[in-house]
Order: sequence, then structure tokens, then C-alpha cells
Amino acid sequence: MVDSFNHWSFGHLRPFVKKVLSFGKGVLKGHCKFWIFQSFNGVIVVGSLLSFLLAMAYAYVILIPRFQPVMNNRYETPHFNSSVSECNYFDGNWIQDESYPLYDASQCPFAERGFNCLANGRRDRGYTKWRWKPKNCEIPRFNAREILEKMRGKRIVFVGDSLSRTQWESLICMLMTGVEDKRSVYEINGNKITKQIRFLGVRFSSFDLRIDFYRSIFLVQPGPAPRRAPKRVKSTLKIDKLDDIRNEWIDSDILLFNSGHWWTPSKLFEMGCYFLIGGSLKLGMPITTAFERALLTWASWINTTINANRTSVFFRTFESSHWSGRNHLSCKVTHQPSSRTGGRDRSPISDIIIKAVKAMAVPVTVLHVTPMGAFRSDAHVGTWSDNPSVPDCSHWCLPGVPDMWNEILLSNLLSKNH
Repeated sequence: MVDSFNHWSFGHLRPFVKKVLSFGKGVLKGHCKFWIFQSFNGVIVVGSLLSFLLAMAYAYVILIPRFQPVMNNRYETPHFNSSVSECNYFDGNWIQDESYPLYDASQCPFAERGFNCLANGRRDRGYTKWRWKPKNCEIPRFNAREILEKMRGKRIVFVGDSLSRTQWESLICMLMTGVEDKRSVYEINGNKITKQIRFLGVRFSSFDLRIDFYRSIFLVQPGPAPRRAPKRVKSTLKIDKLDDIRNEWIDSDILLFNSGHWWTPSKLFEMGCYFLIGGSLKLGMPITTAFERALLTWASWINTTINANRTSVFFRTFESSHWSGRNHLSCKVTHQPSSRTGGRDRSPISDIIIKAVKAMAVPVTVLHVTPMGAFRSDAHVGTWSDNPSVPDCSHWCLPGVPDMWNEILLSNLLSKNH
């Protein structure tokens, strides 16, 4: 803008300057002989001409800034969330905040009993009083009513394992705090939340908003053991074929995936589950290689099926767990967040997700929650579930860490003016 104005200003001054210079040229030409004999007068003329030009230059320098347009601050220093790249939401630290938690799980009919730690006997509430603070920006304060208005008429779909269901429950409970008539929020088939049901859909009828959850723990198709397979093979994962409920995910405005906690030897090989590609059994294939191949299948489907002009796609990375002991069977829930990550801020699963997304044609936003969860050894369910005899250092209490995932998700969406 300044450059264009300078061009305009010089354009208007140019004819005047030309006249001054032509006048000076005429004076020099017409009086050349006279200056030879009248050097003193020549000095006066030249000095006058130079003084006039200097005066014009001084006036330009002084006056022109008054007419330069004032730059809008939002262009000089862009707001942190005007684009995703301007805020690294996942580089930060947890700070205490007495305004948390955002809701009471006991007042939310969609919060699983197993995740409501306070209702299950946990007495310390300190774990609910922490907020994630990125280093170079702020996550806007959650405003349920404002979000509901901006999400009016939308369909949000979560696809993944029980950690995805936890985030789904968290988002519903967060948004219900902005609804006056709680009866206007209901599961569309009248289903209660269970750990095995494949589909759950909650509708906010006053806002024509749907928030759905599809249970797809591997994202790819499970199947039976092929004929003549070794006896140790009880089932298979067809890592070159996406889950058969995939078409139900298409008609969505926000589509969020997760996977990882079931890609372990105890959930696969020890249960007799091996990998299959094109009908060929891959008995020696490592889990990380199989997961990478499964994500290629997922990425190909996203690239060829999802309309990026309508649907915003997200993939949440591996959620840090805090199992300890020789066989990772001990679960010690602390009273405060950990001061160190203990290596839990990195995960091969997360690295594979990030690599796969970078190679995609359709834009996918990675919610890299692995580092931020690494500090929260205090926020797991532990023995405060509906089955206290089985400790749990994988899932999170509600309210708790998954609420922060949703705050980042919503902040990300709003920053894109979605």
C-alpha cells in the first residue's frame, strides 16, 4: 500500500518537477555567456534553483507521511489462529487454572460411568484444574453457546477406539453446558453408551447438530483365518481394505480419526490375529510395518473419497499411557502432573501417522497429543472406574485431558473460519 501511494505521489509531482528542471535548463542555456562575465549573478541563480529544489524535497518528506494510510494491526501482527501454522498448539505446558473443569460428568448422561472418576470414589480434584498453554499463542476460552451456534447444521464424526469414544463423550458434555433444555440432546437410536456398540449418534436438536461415534479400532477390516492357515492364526486384519462401515463416515463436516492402542502384540499376535494382504497371510510382518500399510489404505480412501471443500479431516496421534513395571502391568496414578515425560512424548505409532499425512493429497490436520499427554500421569482412570479391580493407565478421567483435545480441535476449526 505504501509503495503504491509513493508511486501515485511521484506521479503527480513529476510534471511539476519537470517544469522546474526545464526552467533551470532554460536559464542555464539562455544565460550561459552572461554567466561567463557575471559569475556572481550566476552563483545567485544556481543557488536559488538548488534552494528551491531542496525546499520541495523537504516538503515532500514532511507532508507525505501525513497522507499515508494507517496499517491495520491484524495485518502487521496476525492473530495467532488466523492460520494453523501460526500456532503450534502442541508445544507448551500445563498450568493450573481454577476455572476448570468445564462440566460435571455426573450431570452429563453421555459420560461413561467408567470414566467418571469422582463419582467412582476419587477424592482429589486437582487433576481437573489443569489447562494446556501453548508457548506462542493462546487457546480461546471455551464458550459452549458460541460453538453451538457456529456448528449449527453440522455433522461431526469420530472414528476409532475407546479413546476416540472418550473424546466423543467429552465434546458432548462440554457442549451440553450451553443447552438450556437438556432433553433436546439425545442418542438418535435410543442406545445407551456401551464399550462394544459400533455406532452411537447424539443429536442437538435445537442446533441441528449431530456428533457421531463409529467404533473401528484398527480402521481396516478384521476377518477370519484363511483356509490351511497355521493353528496359531485365529483371525486376520486385511490391512489393504478399509473398515466395511467406511461409507457411513463420508457425509460429514468434521471427520476425526484415531488408532493405535490395539496395535500391540497382546491385542494381535497373542490373540492369534495376523495380517493379510490380497489374500496372502503375512506371518512375519512387524506390527509397525502393518500399521504403516493400513494407514496407506486409509490415506488412499481419504484422497479418493472425501470432499475437502466440505469435510475437515483430523487424525489424533497416540495418547500417552502411564503403565509401569516389568510387564507394564502396574498403574500408579500421581497427584500432580509429571515433571518429565519419561520418553512418553514420542511414539512410533505417532511418527507413522505424521509421515502418512504429509504424503496425502487431501489436507489432514494432525492433532499431535502425544507430548502433552506424557506429563499427565495424574489424570488416568486408575482404580476409579466402574471395575476398580482392573487398574487403567490408558484411559482418562472425565472431565480431564480429552477436554483439552476438544478445545484444541474447536480452536483449530474456528481459526480456519470453518
